[in-house]
Parts: sequence; C-alpha cells; structure tokens
Amino acid sequence: MKELSPKQKRTRMILFRCATVAVLLLIAGCMLIIGRGHTIYFDNKGGDFGGHTVEAPYKVGVYVDGERVAKLSEGDRGMASWMGQNFKMKLEITREKDGKTQVANVSMKLPYNMDGIIINIPALLAGEPEEMYLSEFVAAQVQTEEDDEEVVLTDEFDISQTGE
Repeated sequence: MKELSPKQKRTRMILFRCATVAVLLLIAGCMLIIGRGHTIYFDNKGGDFGGHTVEAPYKVGVYVDGERVAKLSEGDRGMASWMGQNFKMKLEITREKDGKTQVANVSMKLPYNMDGIIINIPALLAGEPEEMYLSEFVAAQVQTEEDDEEVVLTDEFDISQTGE
C-alpha cells in the first residue's frame, strides 16, 4: 500500500471534517422539521369571525392518534402535545343536545414559529381562513398589588406598631 504524503493527509483530514460538519448540519435540519414539539390547545368557543357570528357546537370530541385527548362542551378548552409539523385530528361534533354526531377529519400544517397553538374549532369548522382559527397561546401576566399592604411591626416588648 502506498504511503500518503503530508499534504495528502492534511487534505484528506480537511475533507473528512467538512463531510462530518455537513452530515451534522443535515441531521440538525431534519430534527428541526421532524422533531419540533407543539402544545396544541382546542377552543370550543363561538364568536365573531370574519364579520359573521359562529356558534359553538354543544359537544366536540377531539381524537389525536386514535386517542381521545379532549371532550369539549361549549366554552371549554382542551390540549394535546404533538411532534412534527403535519397535524391530524378527528372531531366528533354534536351540534345540539341529543343531536346527531358528525365526524370530521382535519389535517393541517403547524407553523414552525409557534409552540403553544390555539385552534378555535367553531371557526375551523365554519371554513374561516387560518388567521381566524389559529393563534398563538400567550400566558396572562398576573399583577399583585404590594403597595396597598399594611406592614405591622413589633418590638421586643411585643407592642404592635403600624409602619409606613
């Protein structure tokens, strides 16, 4: 077997390093698309969408991967976790009490830039555009009123005083 010169060894080493970096970048890109996790919230709340009012169904059963993840009455919210961008769910919709159940299969692409996604089921079923039924979940900020609290001070003789 022929011995490689130092220049050939260096070139070969650089090629192997570049190939390794390229493979790692390819794996990272695939994991970004395939392995992206989402928390999906389902709202069964009617409202005014696109200039007309949409009523919420009486009950909606939400199935993801064959498992019921939420049974929503009017005004309820449920949630599920999902890996990837192609989301599929089955909805069992009862429009009114003791009414007939309808089944709808829904497939959609989830946005890459959102983790907590809210899907408004009545707007989705009414055929509204994506901007109307899909939004990002933002947690509410809780503010406390610490300025209005009264501070009670005690001394070594246990005599209470009101501090300011």
